[in-house]
Amino acid sequence: MKLNYKKTGTGEPLIILHGLFGSADNWYSIAKELEKDYTLYLVDQRNHGDSPHSEDWNYQVMAEDINELMETEGIESAYLMGHSMGGKTVMAFALQYPRKVKKLIVADIAPRYYPLHHHVILEGLNAIPMDQIKSRKDADDILSGYIKNMGIRQFLLKSLGRDEKGGFEWKINLKTITEKIEIVGEEIDSDHSFDNPTLFMGGENSDYIKESDKSDISRLFPNSNIIHLKNAGHWLHAEQPGAVIETVRAFLG
Repeated sequence: MKLNYKKTGTGEPLIILHGLFGSADNWYSIAKELEKDYTLYLVDQRNHGDSPHSEDWNYQVMAEDINELMETEGIESAYLMGHSMGGKTVMAFALQYPRKVKKLIVADIAPRYYPLHHHVILEGLNAIPMDQIKSRKDADDILSGYIKNMGIRQFLLKSLGRDEKGGFEWKINLKTITEKIEIVGEEIDSDHSFDNPTLFMGGENSDYIKESDKSDISRLFPNSNIIHLKNAGHWLHAEQPGAVIETVRAFLG
């Protein structure tokens, strides 16, 4: 699958992947601060943003998508960074194609299985009648009955786009995501390890990377460090962009 991506900057390639319900734009402000040092590829993963939709949706095919992107761009090896679902994608890619990854950054996710916790979000998104709403406010009013946090609603509604007839449509493949949401929490495992430098960058207010995750992380990524950014939760790149930029620069050198 040929993914949609935005390319900017100069220098060694750095590929960045967003999380569930997100898009390449989520990391644009971070990229603007790094583009003097790296050629950045901000990627829409399949079933998200402006990338194609498919019923095939798992970490194996998402890793293969990244391999196809690198081959299309003539990239022999790159730095990779992914947040949440994107973090699992880059872990899967590094374990499958270790020679193609110089250094790896995994943002607030571990390799382990995560129980499902997106039911309310999916219920709210599916409750919006796309053929009836006239404005984004209509969609937000309906979504507010399921999700009280305005920031989360605004993030989710970034995936609300216009169709060819001027109506509304989801950029995300809501049908497939709803039917196969369990894949997001699946464990990343391998008989092999990725031995190049790896950074697990969590938020101190998030419980996505726990003390109990260290054994799995060390087994799969033996040359890794774990840090937790202060005053940051799961959305660390939105909550502490300066700390994320500083940490990325220090780790990639």
